[in-house]
Amino acid sequence: MSTESTAPQRGGEDVSRRLLDSAATLSYDPADEVDWDAPLDPDLYGLNPEWSTLFGTPLWQEMTERQRITLTRHEVCSIMSTGIWFEMILQQMVLRDQYVADPGRADFQFALTEIADECRHSIMFARACEKMGASGYFPTRASIELGRGFKTLAAAETAYGGILVAEEVLDVMQRDWMRGENVLPLVRTTSKIHVVEESRHMKFARQEIREKMRDAGPVRRRTSSLAIAIAAYVIVSNMVNKGVYAAAGLDTERAVKEAAGNTYHHALMRSSCAHLMDFLGRAGLLTRPAMAIYQRAHML
Repeated sequence: MSTESTAPQRGGEDVSRRLLDSAATLSYDPADEVDWDAPLDPDLYGLNPEWSTLFGTPLWQEMTERQRITLTRHEVCSIMSTGIWFEMILQQMVLRDQYVADPGRADFQFALTEIADECRHSIMFARACEKMGASGYFPTRASIELGRGFKTLAAAETAYGGILVAEEVLDVMQRDWMRGENVLPLVRTTSKIHVVEESRHMKFARQEIREKMRDAGPVRRRTSSLAIAIAAYVIVSNMVNKGVYAAAGLDTERAVKEAAGNTYHHALMRSSCAHLMDFLGRAGLLTRPAMAIYQRAHML
């Protein structure tokens, strides 16, 4: 085997080994790290108000402070519920990718470490939603079926691209939430745990994408870029269920309309996706059709 062909494998192994060392040094058990018995301060938000889909709209100005607090708690629970949905997809894709792989390799071992992390994260999000009294938000039926197909068919850079998109978008949001002094400690702590551990998952996904795209031809690049963009659109469009507006006592039809036209929130999403778009561009996964989908999702 040539030096050129073995070098990328060694590079991937080195990255995975460092990630395994990091996981051994800095990981959390939400059952112990989160104070599940602490009462929820009635005056604290579920997420930074600036991240609410209605922040800056005329409807937001009309809402009472209690409605704003209630809305943000339901919004964060909807986002967490979407996270659980995609983490279940993620786990199946990673397991399939590592099926009968060499268990002595560091990338195999880190892949299983990531799956273990995701299981804990899903339980953590489920408990947080239950604590806030806002569990039961699900993607649309069409999105659920698309997700079923994606987890079954997506492979190589398409699978890891979908994983990266979901993790990057949530990561930027949670970095703000974990620092928000007006945000519930429950959300701040769960966000911190997720940010720290997902940073390793994102490094792993980027490395897998680089390796799998190294020999990809133009047709494969176009196909994969489009599939990842569609997955991104489905994920982002399902983050906030319209039921959150009814939970806050709002006119759902009006709230959905104002959220859809909220240019402030659109700009916030675009800025939060800048690093992701830069990486996809450098990886050759930002074709014109893909860019059109990202623009429709206000990610570009």
